[in-house]
Amino acid sequence: MDVLIFLVPIALLMGVLGLVAFLWNLRSGQYEDLDGAASRILFDEPPRKEPRR
Repeated sequence: MDVLIFLVPIALLMGVLGLVAFLWNLRSGQYEDLDGAASRILFDEPPRKEPRR
């Protein structure tokens, strides 16, 4: 039972770190265009023309 003295604060700290990481991603615009990424995979890009050497 003495180990709970260490495990509970560590678990709370990991939860707070996860929440901070999520809020940081939310503020940086990570979740702005979810539909664009989903539809972008369906369309082929035109082939690139390589420069002649």
